[in-house]
Amino acid sequence: MRDFEKISFNQFKKDVADDRDLYDSITIPQRSSEATAGYDLPLLNDLELQPGESVKLPTGLKARFQPDEVLLLIVRSKTGFKYNIRLCNQVGVIDSDYYNNPDNEGHLFVKVQNEDTVAHSFKRGDALVQGVFMKYLTTESDNNLGKNRRSEY
Repeated sequence: MRDFEKISFNQFKKDVADDRDLYDSITIPQRSSEATAGYDLPLLNDLELQPGESVKLPTGLKARFQPDEVLLLIVRSKTGFKYNIRLCNQVGVIDSDYYNNPDNEGHLFVKVQNEDTVAHSFKRGDALVQGVFMKYLTTESDNNLGKNRRSEY
């Protein structure tokens, strides 16, 4: 089973604001049709992005899904084509064990950057990013998980 959930209000207070009304207004992402792959992640607040500006955005959401699945966070086509806004990491890769982790409950954040030459404004509830759940495959030789991993760059 997979789904999006709100983070707890206590975590919301730590990461976003001590604002119960804002917390209560969080909506769970939905697909716009049966043929849509992505779940739009709505903005919590109005946003104005200046040219070259990047901003880390909390979603107030976490996601649970199966161990052999991944959640990909991808900029929506309209966001990239129309506004020239990108995700700073290009594609967010969320592993299933991120859910309810002790550091932040698995709170999903996105960082976007305005690559355009003009400022762009968005309203609360607009979606710049979508989440896509996918199955993934592993190699036969990964039976030594954690043993021969390369250090991070």
